[in-house]
Amino acid sequence: MSVPCEVSAGEVNAGTPAPMGVFERFLSLWVFCCIVAGILLGQLAPGLFQAIGKLEVARVNLPVGLLIWVMIIPMLVKVDFGALHEVKQHGRGIAVTLLVNWLVKPFSMAFLGWLFIRQLFAPLLPAEQLDSYIAGLILLAAAPCTAMVFVWSRLSNGDPLFTLSQVALNDTIMVFAFAPLVAFLLGLSAITVPWDTLLTSVVLYIVIPVILAQAWRRRLLARGEAAFAAAMARIGPWSIAALLATLVLLFAFQGEAILAQPLVIALLAVPILIQVLFNSLVRTSMEPMASSNSA
Repeated sequence: MSVPCEVSAGEVNAGTPAPMGVFERFLSLWVFCCIVAGILLGQLAPGLFQAIGKLEVARVNLPVGLLIWVMIIPMLVKVDFGALHEVKQHGRGIAVTLLVNWLVKPFSMAFLGWLFIRQLFAPLLPAEQLDSYIAGLILLAAAPCTAMVFVWSRLSNGDPLFTLSQVALNDTIMVFAFAPLVAFLLGLSAITVPWDTLLTSVVLYIVIPVILAQAWRRRLLARGEAAFAAAMARIGPWSIAALLATLVLLFAFQGEAILAQPLVIALLAVPILIQVLFNSLVRTSMEPMASSNSA
């Protein structure tokens, strides 16, 4: 995960924060190691990863999709859509989250993509790839990774009820708004909308995982709260393991391009970095409003 996927205007519990384990404390290091491992494996066994990369439906890679399921479904099992009624108790914080996730992030990235990729950096980038680069940036900004919010909330000792309600609302919005929003922004950027890829991604990465996770959740809760808590503790590590495995696979696919075009990678990182800093500034400036529980 190259940038924070979702801005969560979280609240911090009173009391002593839960200590982080060694693995969690050095998560950035493991991410870096997986990136390096992916690039090296892609160089050592290019034929293998080329074959894996060809396992696609509507340009959606199936092995990556499977790993993403393993990553997000354990987190989505925790989502109680019945918690949507809690939204009114955290109205201002939820408003900040929605504002940043669905307005500031995607629209600012569309602008930064146009400014840097189409204008400032265009002479330094392959002309035939400009549309793909901008589309990738828009997709990155428009997709809040709601599942990982549970991880960040736990690591920061965030308010679990607030986290649950904002994730439930974000997931509900994402099912209906992601494809139209991306299509709109791609249209503004004069890029042909790949509707088959877009709709396949929504079904594969959002609709099906949500349905499977909620069905699993109901089965676990039918066995009692203790059984549910035990199952969550058992499958919790799956998400991080699948995240790291996904990084290895993705960087194995793109390792040759990364090594052959380091300048392109550096230039693409510029709008991403600026957008992350801008989002953080917006969120910080709205912190007083977000920290209030009143609507």
